[in-house]
Amino acid sequence: MSVTVDERVVPPGDDEYLEDAWALKEGIREREDLLKQRRGFFANAYRRATVHCFLDGDDLVGFAAARSDGYILFLAVAPEYRGENYGERLVASVASEAGKASCHARTTNENAIGFYRNLGFTIEREIEDYYEDGTGAYYLRLGDHDRIRDRISELLRGR
Repeated sequence: MSVTVDERVVPPGDDEYLEDAWALKEGIREREDLLKQRRGFFANAYRRATVHCFLDGDDLVGFAAARSDGYILFLAVAPEYRGENYGERLVASVASEAGKASCHARTTNENAIGFYRNLGFTIEREIEDYYEDGTGAYYLRLGDHDRIRDRISELLRGR
């Protein structure tokens, strides 16, 4: 792992890092036995999103693809870069740009739910049969609107 990891934002309509993002996401999916997605679905959503990236040299090591309303479509950090606050910083970048952040997480994905709750997300509701395989999802939202600016600042400072 390099000492210098750079941050970059890819605007909607640009597919820079699309292939790298797919490879990173698929590698994590296989390693952690997560839901398989269709490549076309991923590519279409990626191209419509603003993508916040972390790069170690030419290697994509983390990304968050989000809509303009702060809804996080995809979030992935390479396992060897976890624990360094990259995931937190990606969420903070999305929330800072949109003024809010939200997402869905599989009800059985305890790691994702724990990660988002640790950042201050709350479970707003449970949706049965959300995913193709019939698994449910939680809809999560980052904090109340009165505290969101403070929480974004904390996340960006790495707290």
